[in-house]
Amino acid sequence: MTIAPRELLRAMFDAAVDAASPSLRIPAHLPPPPKGRTIVVGAGKASASMAKALEENWAGPLSGLIVTRDHHSVPCNRIEIVEAAHPVPDARGLKAAERIRAMVQGLGPDDLVLALISGGGSALLTLPAPGLTLEDKQAVNAALLRSGASIGEMNVVRKHLSAIKGGRLAAAAYPAQVITLVISDVPGDDPGLIASGPTIADPSTFADAAAVLQKYDITEPKSVIDHLRRAQEETPKVDDARLATARTTTIATPQLSLEAAAEVARKAGFTPLILGNALEGEARDVGRVMAGITRQTVEWAQPVRPPVVLLSGGETTVTIKGNGRGGRNVEFLLSLALELNGLPNVFALAADTDGVDGAEEIAGAIATPDTLARAAALGIDARASLANNDGHGFFEALNDQVITGPTRTNVNDFRAILITAVNQGTAKRPQ
Repeated sequence: MTIAPRELLRAMFDAAVDAASPSLRIPAHLPPPPKGRTIVVGAGKASASMAKALEENWAGPLSGLIVTRDHHSVPCNRIEIVEAAHPVPDARGLKAAERIRAMVQGLGPDDLVLALISGGGSALLTLPAPGLTLEDKQAVNAALLRSGASIGEMNVVRKHLSAIKGGRLAAAAYPAQVITLVISDVPGDDPGLIASGPTIADPSTFADAAAVLQKYDITEPKSVIDHLRRAQEETPKVDDARLATARTTTIATPQLSLEAAAEVARKAGFTPLILGNALEGEARDVGRVMAGITRQTVEWAQPVRPPVVLLSGGETTVTIKGNGRGGRNVEFLLSLALELNGLPNVFALAADTDGVDGAEEIAGAIATPDTLARAAALGIDARASLANNDGHGFFEALNDQVITGPTRTNVNDFRAILITAVNQGTAKRPQ
């Protein structure tokens, strides 16, 4: 091996992020300019950089408004960029959503709405349904984030509390043509789940949304429960005539990024094994499962003989029980390290491709065979840190955090487990 494990892990992560760069992905997917106006709208952590790439590759006139997360904006000349809070929405996101909906109304069939959508858009593009308030949506969003609900479940609820999600933005733009360019951050790449699908027909119902809240025992605010029970004005479905002129193209996916990382590993002499681009579940449980696969590889050279890197993506969840500083990637990584318990020749990285793991401005972290020993030397109890959901505090103390700053793209979690060799004395069957 000619590259140090830490360096190779970081090179793979950087390749995964670069593969989803809007400047690389946008140009090939732009439609021809329309006869009429071009209005650009959008939301998400990558939406500002998508707008920048669009401006640089669009010959005709255009105008519009994009809302992105704080510190994720980039300067544009013709498209206005505003920032708002994430993951819990705020008044800036509400005002931006009101302006975006107004911007697409009153257009004609010769006009074009270009919607630039990426992960994070659900919180950023917030416009409560009639009878609900921003405070109602904030309360539900915070409760769902604490509950361990999947991204799909959260978005079913969000669509039915919104005046702009679940296809309602495309319906408002009718009869203009609506073309949506999407960077996927969801397992399965369903565009209807990304930013809660503001331009996509929604198959879910008010009853589905109510069932999610019941499943996680969320009973407040009462106004939200009553709104779902009334079930008035269902989200646009696939046969809605107002969505007949809308089409969607997914321009970057977790699989694309994992393949880019795999190529880096291959060139370094490691066999890449992509275990899945859409893994879900409780982060610490996924860590335990991955530890089992890792042990089988280290001790029995199965499913493939080292040197190998086990790659995966998707979006895990964390049910918060402690009061530490955590995120799903560091939660996974700490659980993995505990299960491996210093297993030699194993190094791992887990990080979010948007550069933010949870509410921290930290992408993730790296674990090594001596992670637990170094923590113990500092008087840190790794198991107690996991119980307290304090992954960021744990890896910060070891100086093992991965910090990128905002990457301005988002194809969700990236996990790489690097196995440099079969452990001596193992990988042998009984005679």
